[in-house]
Amino acid sequence: MSDVINLRRERKRRKSVEDAKDAETNRRLFGRTKEQKMADSLEKQRLKTLLDGKKIFSLKDDGS
Repeated sequence: MSDVINLRRERKRRKSVEDAKDAETNRRLFGRTKEQKMADSLEKQRLKTLLDGKKIFSLKDDGS
């Protein structure tokens, strides 16, 4: 026969586990220092300018 469980406790336990997962996700997304955010921003900007510099435009796109 199966064990009897308290549904209220089980709901609280599941909510606690789910909240812990959400907290971990938020720490990964938002728990960065200002320097880390700035470094990521500069890296994205560097890659964008590098990519833009390598674009090849055709005569149709040039408007000439």
